[in-house]
Amino acid sequence: MNKIGIMQGRLSPPVNGKIQAFPWENWEQEFFTAQRCGFDFIDWIVEEYRFNENPLITEKGLRKINDLVKKTGVNIASVCADYFMDCPIIRCSPVELSERLNVLELLIGRLKEAGIQYLEIPFVDNSEIKDQDEIDGLVEIFKPLLDKIHRSGITLAFETSLPPETFLYFLQKLDHPSARANYDMGNSASLGYEPEKELSCYGKYIATVHVKDRLLGGGTVPVGGGSTDFDKCFSMLAKSGYTGPYILQVARGSDELLWSTKNKAFVVEQLQRWG
Repeated sequence: MNKIGIMQGRLSPPVNGKIQAFPWENWEQEFFTAQRCGFDFIDWIVEEYRFNENPLITEKGLRKINDLVKKTGVNIASVCADYFMDCPIIRCSPVELSERLNVLELLIGRLKEAGIQYLEIPFVDNSEIKDQDEIDGLVEIFKPLLDKIHRSGITLAFETSLPPETFLYFLQKLDHPSARANYDMGNSASLGYEPEKELSCYGKYIATVHVKDRLLGGGTVPVGGGSTDFDKCFSMLAKSGYTGPYILQVARGSDELLWSTKNKAFVVEQLQRWG
């Protein structure tokens, strides 16, 4: 069965009312909470805010992470680089681009050291790809880096709001085993994309999946309350032979432990139904 994980911070009270942020006060405890909920892994968050203090970035922090993984059996399978939403690799000056690529190189090194396979790079919201020139510019930036990234054992999972055919074009232009897609069920539903069309288009490139429910043209809502066709998503992914991780990035609940356990059970049910 596919591994099931949860986005970091979803097992803690919201930080400053945000739906997603690094849980500075509770990140260590989240390993034990994830263990109690039966999760296989955590999808780690790296933001611009206090970037150099993030435990994944510091030697002391990485030692603590390794210790918590050993104690709980909950590992880190992926890193969500929200840093690149705050500091996009597009629409920036040459100096900013150089700084942001240095951050990417640092992250690749840390993932390699920690044995983490997937680095999710979001091109949504503030970092949304807006036109063909930006697509071609990103291909020009990333393509020369992919061999080195591949040798590090890392797979980039790009998350975009591009239409299916355009996203496929981007992935085909990169043309590399370390250039793959993150599929976010909720974001696609919000954009009005049909699962059958998306997954038949670029399904073979999907490396990680975010489980989420959103309203058409709207925000994140509890699972079952939005426009995501979960039956179609899970059945199509099973049909395509997807074996990668499923990551709960769902709406927040008042009781994080109970809420997360309930949502995990929903994913298990879907996998058993369509697997």
